[in-house]
Amino acid sequence: MKRKAKRLFRFLRTKPIPVNTREILALERTNLANERTLLAYIRASLYLLLGGLALLQLKDFEQIHWLGYVALVVCVCFLAIGIFRFLMLRRKLYKWNKALYADPIRDAVENDDTKDKTN
Repeated sequence: MKRKAKRLFRFLRTKPIPVNTREILALERTNLANERTLLAYIRASLYLLLGGLALLQLKDFEQIHWLGYVALVVCVCFLAIGIFRFLMLRRKLYKWNKALYADPIRDAVENDDTKDKTN
């Protein structure tokens, strides 16, 4: 079967499509969505930063300066939460990718070879 596949795909520039293509593409979509979510957190954080600074610059409304400070604190919290969620999901995706690309048959053969060498 491998010879037929090699003969069939020898003229193509790309490798043959793996069996688990759906899972690979799903992980790529999840990775892109994760990046898009991080950018949304950054954008919201920047809007809060600008709004807080604008409220602090108002001279006529000094009784709402506290709202500017709250916006600045929430801005930092948004940014921290966004980065934390991005890193956590990225770590999970890395583990899933590692498990998806693992070849259990090859790993089992390599483990048997190492056991034979040690005995």
